[in-house]
Amino acid sequence: MIGNLDITTLQDLWWLICSLLGALFIFLTFVQGGQTMLCSLAKSSEEKSLLVNSLGRKWELTFTTLVLFGGAMFAAFPLFYATSFGGAYWVWVLILFTFVIQAVSYEYRSKPGNLLGTSTYDMFLFINGTVGILLIGAAVGTFFTGSNFILNSMNQVTWQHPLRGLEAAFSFFNLSLGLFLVFHARTLGALYLANNVEHKELNQRTNKAVLINFAFSLPFLLFVLVRLVTMQGFGVDPASGTVTLVDGKYLANLLSLPVIPALLLLGLVLVIGGVVVNGLQGKKYGIWLAGTGTVLVGLAIFFTAGYNNTSFYPSKFDLASSLTIRNASSSHYTLTVMSYVALAVPFVVAYIFYFWRLMDIKKISMAELTGEQAKELY
Repeated sequence: MIGNLDITTLQDLWWLICSLLGALFIFLTFVQGGQTMLCSLAKSSEEKSLLVNSLGRKWELTFTTLVLFGGAMFAAFPLFYATSFGGAYWVWVLILFTFVIQAVSYEYRSKPGNLLGTSTYDMFLFINGTVGILLIGAAVGTFFTGSNFILNSMNQVTWQHPLRGLEAAFSFFNLSLGLFLVFHARTLGALYLANNVEHKELNQRTNKAVLINFAFSLPFLLFVLVRLVTMQGFGVDPASGTVTLVDGKYLANLLSLPVIPALLLLGLVLVIGGVVVNGLQGKKYGIWLAGTGTVLVGLAIFFTAGYNNTSFYPSKFDLASSLTIRNASSSHYTLTVMSYVALAVPFVVAYIFYFWRLMDIKKISMAELTGEQAKELY
């Protein structure tokens, strides 16, 4: 059946798969969000250790999903991968650096005799949760605002700004999207910790942090949404492939594809529901509502950027160099083979879900930090 699909259908399918991976990554940034609140939530070294060990159970999922997203984009849309990573390399180098120091921190933070000290590794975790997520948001923002590159006839990229991608963070739209993701990650992090940690005082603080960080995220979210429906977009002529600036392009995408506003509205309702459940009612299961809502909102954002004849990686320096899911994709053969491989994805997700539940059957508590397994903790 997959082998009979035409290349246009395969391209649409793989943008859906990449969008899902990107949306899942945004949900999993609750790890980064939790890392930024270690000092504000914990009132003692024991409480901080409790929080670190709760987050330490899941940090690899975030990093793995980021790598998987990059791998899927490389395989399905190699021209985007080559253009972005080959041209805007400073922003990606800095993002990956923050994830490297995150991995180092979880590995060595509690090791006896470590050279840097626990506080230094805690600072590394904070940098990963702030700088790393902010720059990822800025990079995603360029899907709508454009980047400074030119592609020649051989598809070789020439970047037109000396900051090599870091200039994206100086766009108010991109910066607002990045700051929203930082505070949203903190909201998700507080929701996760409230669900995963068995500690009355910490649970009260995390539920309070849910409300505070959600309130901080709202202005940035509102600005991004209002700007998105009023800004010019990069439309593509389906016949010629020509890219032009179109007034209200992203609003048109929302109106033309009813699934997008449906996902966006349902996602926002679920996120608000998760905040209310924890922040106002003092419950612990808000992470599942807000997490599901985050994935739906993420899908809506990626769908708006790529579907309905839209350039998902536009060049504001040379419109003719802009990338779409049509001109940036792999061949029909490659997409077909990868689609067969993708059939295993549901089994991988089920595997992750099973072991997630297995790890969380018993909530982490102070007793676990002082028990026989303490030497295995972070």
